[in-house]
Amino acid sequence: MDRRSEFNIANAHQYDTRSAGRWIISHIRRYWYFALGFFIFFLSAWSCYSFAQVLIGRAADEILHPSMPNGLLIAALVVLAVLLGDAVSGLIGLLAAESLASHVEADARQELYESLLGKSKAFHDRQRAGDIMARATDDTRALADLIVPGGLLATETVLGLVAPLSFIALIRVELLLAPVAFVVLYVITARRYLRRLQPVIDAQREQYGTMNAGLEETLSGIEVVKASAREPFEREKYRRNARLFRDFYVQQGYIEARYLPLLLYGIAVGGTFLHAMALYAQGTISIGQVVSVIGLVNVMRYPTFISIFAFSVIQAGMAGARRILRIINAESDLDENGAGYSAELRGEITFEGVSFHYQGEAGDNSVPAQTTSVLKDISFHIPAGKTVAIVGQTGSGKSALTQLVNRTYDATAGRVLIDSVDVRDWSLDALRAQIGKIEQDIFLFTRSIAENIAFGAPGATRAQIEEAARAAQAHAFITAFPEGYNTVVGERGVTLSGGQRQRIALARAFLSNPRILTLDDSTSAIDSATEDQIQQAIRKAQEGRTVLLITHRLSQIRWADMILVLDKGRLVAAGTHDELLRRSPHYRRIFARYEVDLPPLEDETGAPLQAA
Repeated sequence: MDRRSEFNIANAHQYDTRSAGRWIISHIRRYWYFALGFFIFFLSAWSCYSFAQVLIGRAADEILHPSMPNGLLIAALVVLAVLLGDAVSGLIGLLAAESLASHVEADARQELYESLLGKSKAFHDRQRAGDIMARATDDTRALADLIVPGGLLATETVLGLVAPLSFIALIRVELLLAPVAFVVLYVITARRYLRRLQPVIDAQREQYGTMNAGLEETLSGIEVVKASAREPFEREKYRRNARLFRDFYVQQGYIEARYLPLLLYGIAVGGTFLHAMALYAQGTISIGQVVSVIGLVNVMRYPTFISIFAFSVIQAGMAGARRILRIINAESDLDENGAGYSAELRGEITFEGVSFHYQGEAGDNSVPAQTTSVLKDISFHIPAGKTVAIVGQTGSGKSALTQLVNRTYDATAGRVLIDSVDVRDWSLDALRAQIGKIEQDIFLFTRSIAENIAFGAPGATRAQIEEAARAAQAHAFITAFPEGYNTVVGERGVTLSGGQRQRIALARAFLSNPRILTLDDSTSAIDSATEDQIQQAIRKAQEGRTVLLITHRLSQIRWADMILVLDKGRLVAAGTHDELLRRSPHYRRIFARYEVDLPPLEDETGAPLQAA
């Protein structure tokens, strides 16, 4: 099934994603040899076990009517050999089943992970990270459990009914009357049982995702929770979610407790025994055959009993598969456009009547459907190699504007052009490989400092990494660590200060050498002395590339070639610092605190205006 994606793996194995059942079967089909071995050896195991009951009946006849010397010894040895075959076949079948389950689980995790990598930023904005983690861990584990023990027990249920019935038919066909009636009633009651169980299992899996999402959210925001003394509230919220999760399990238990096949089985045993004794009284069958038939009916007890667990595990696995498949089948808001335009960027940027709004989608774990307008009819042109500062009040759309350049999002209306080519016509990989961005909230991976710097240029040498670190004024503090560039930073870089994280991010940008570089308030956590050094590095780095600079620091805005002023999603002014101070009331309001004496406000002709 073709799905729009920002990222695709070349020559990746394709699975049938039209339904959860087809998807699971397509995963199993990939390892058909494990599935075939599993079935063949368990068929052998149940055949051996059932045949042993027949042999035990014949041994009973031998006791009553000896037919040969050492007949009982021979019968005992044959039963031992057959049961040994049962044990060996079961062991090999179980190994095949476990191998199949492990391979399917690993492949499902990888498929889900690759799918998540292929989703757009807009898609991830609508998801709760904890729920995604629940799907990637617990739901994939439930998928493996669907095969072992779920599929294993289901197979044993089928073979554990079919094999004894086959041997009973070989002894006397009419003795199938009670067992077959039981199997028919078993199928009817099991189907009703599954219809009642499925919605409870589905709700159980969804509630687990909700509970896990709440846990992740609280732990991610633990600093805010503790600073606000909201531990009691968060504790009670988690208790409610956990209690609801528990209640679904209790409800499942109530349904399982009313499992009728066990009652029907007891009736079937009694009915078969009465029938067998009646035939024995008529002289139709021997006492040994009565023993064999009752032994074969007793074989059916285990599959009847374990089917209650098989159905529950399979339903949980199917529910998990449906949850995973909803993510895999969800289309991204952007496509990879692998065959699109690809060339070396010059860095020319043009906005033509661009509007943009965030769209929330109602549905699985998304925010309620709503539209939030961010940018409205924006038009401007940036020549290649220029530095442009983007300023405006909080919420004016500065970051959203830069996110349209590298297609983090697509414009709702209008066009964004890079080197006169619509960004939607570019190959997404070719476009983003030449655009770098440094956020205010720097993300570092739990890896060494060297690996974090080289993240965008994995083939970089240590000398190149150190050169980039020196340019970002990071080399000195990195070498001060006992392990230097091999120092492993904590999750999200929490073991480093804000300024250190930002300098590492700058080094990462310098090393990847993008043709367009966006700095989103990237020096906000750096002291003034260090900022002067980094500004020199940034000035050097901007040579030959286009720089989009989001900042409120006047010292950085002054050296921009052009300044764009945004207000409530609209471009209200553009020009140099001196021009805007004279002509833009919005710009004067934003930066009035930096100036002691503001020049008189003028219109475009230079005529004086009353200050706003």
